[in-house]
Amino acid sequence: MKALLEAGVHFGHQTRRWNPRMKPFIFQERNGIHILDLAKTVVMLRQVYDAVYQMAAAGKVILFVGTKKQAQDVIKEEALRAGTFYVNQRWLGGTLTNFSTMQKRIARLRELEGMREQGTFDLLPKKEVAKLEDEMERLEKFFGGIKDMHRLPDAIFIIDPKKERIAVMEARKLHIPIIAVIDTNCDPDEIDYPVPGNDDAIRSVRYMASKIADAIVEGKTETESAYAYAAGEGAEAAYTETAETIGEQHAEEPAQA
Repeated sequence: MKALLEAGVHFGHQTRRWNPRMKPFIFQERNGIHILDLAKTVVMLRQVYDAVYQMAAAGKVILFVGTKKQAQDVIKEEALRAGTFYVNQRWLGGTLTNFSTMQKRIARLRELEGMREQGTFDLLPKKEVAKLEDEMERLEKFFGGIKDMHRLPDAIFIIDPKKERIAVMEARKLHIPIIAVIDTNCDPDEIDYPVPGNDDAIRSVRYMASKIADAIVEGKTETESAYAYAAGEGAEAAYTETAETIGEQHAEEPAQA
């Protein structure tokens, strides 16, 4: 609770900007600002943490989304730490619902990267190289965080679903579960895994994103440990079986005179 208070997670928007559906998560009004009920935030964050942990442990892919200025760096940093994908610039319509077309744009980005790595740019006129570099920079800006995402995500984590309205609509259309930090101006009914919280303050955004990333890292670590343990048991069993077989073979051999 102390960490939530220090991060300013409890501060909502001005009362005139509220969504009435957020009423169950609001503690009080103070100086024209809604204050969120952190007791409920703690409970819901724990529920979401557990759900994300289970997703990650099952090998599911969670896409991080946050394009507002105060979320861009955090979303990228935490997604990379969790070993997952992100969109931190403008959400392009069709990113999910027209995934095949987006993959073509990503293929173009890879083509340009390959040309640069192979030295093709060195053989072209400077004017043409400048044009290709501009194209590559633009594609990297919008697709860099998802260029290795070869299929649709199993869930998306959003900072400010009100701003990321198109992303929410696309995910709902495709029945992709939505995890989101919901401020007092949001509609919680659109979110599968809501966590009431301040989606504007950088410290609050970082706190929430880091918790989701922590859950993913922990879930993946648990799976890796299980695989390692299973592999170790398998190797030990194989060794034991081989040793027993060799022992039996020696026992069956006639004694040398």
